[in-house]
Amino acid sequence: MIIDTHMHPTNIVDQAWRHDGEPFTGERMLEMMDRPYIINGKPRRIDYGCIMPPPGNSVWQEGMRTGREGIRDYMAYITQLVQQYPDRFIGNFMYNPRFGPENGAKELEFHVKEYGYKMVKLHANMHAYRPDRALDWLRPVLRVCDELGVVVLIHTGDGPYSIPTQFYPIIREFPNVNFILAHFGVQTGGVYCFEALYMILDSPNVYGESGWLLQSRIVEFAQQMERHQMVFGTDSPPNEPGMWARELEVLCGPPPQGMNLSEEDLEGYLGNNMAKLLDLKPTPPPRNVEEAELRLTDTYASLDPSAVASA
Repeated sequence: MIIDTHMHPTNIVDQAWRHDGEPFTGERMLEMMDRPYIINGKPRRIDYGCIMPPPGNSVWQEGMRTGREGIRDYMAYITQLVQQYPDRFIGNFMYNPRFGPENGAKELEFHVKEYGYKMVKLHANMHAYRPDRALDWLRPVLRVCDELGVVVLIHTGDGPYSIPTQFYPIIREFPNVNFILAHFGVQTGGVYCFEALYMILDSPNVYGESGWLLQSRIVEFAQQMERHQMVFGTDSPPNEPGMWARELEVLCGPPPQGMNLSEEDLEGYLGNNMAKLLDLKPTPPPRNVEEAELRLTDTYASLDPSAVASA
């Protein structure tokens, strides 16, 4: 399967990025996920999207409620989509400590137990806190992650509060929690990909998200990292998933652009590594075009294994 760790559907035009056009709803997201995308000559779809609101929608504005009620309000559309499309969307809880650290921790626990959320997103720039100093703001929600096995996705790549190493104190404090460095330390405001790499090399519970990372650095870094420590995430919208999938597909080619990566290891990057973090069953890559076409349909999962094998 292919799992996108980083997607932002919304039923209103997002409050920070102000994208043009109509809101990028869950239905538009599903249409994009089903495109299909040609990877190593086979048609593929994005099977699961880990979804969260655009971070700007979680910043308090005039007229919004506060406390736990305000958190439920800004998470409401994501919860609706997770309930409506449980076979395609996985909930990622957007944590804004300015609604109250304990409130956020309690709401994360509620969303995990009530709606099956599996991730939490930290965005220190959008929510204006310094993560290496605001540890008391982060500890309550991280304790819930530690207890319930929730994966943490961290926005990284720009100052003043989202430089990767600023999160090292909280990462070291919670060695049993899995952390994904979103954007691999790269954003329009900075390129901190080497910081992200060395954190991944030093820490078995830290993973790198491939989206935004420069293609030449992907092949360089992938050769140094453990195979399970790279996951596929697109930050879509605004990004288009196919371009980021292509940057991983290139790794199957010869050096210097590629590294002769096997299709099995590519499948790990595209989805199986994330599947293991989310307690989902990994899948082998499709062996041929016919099997890949079968996987484009929702009926694939219900097929008898022998029928799939004969495809």
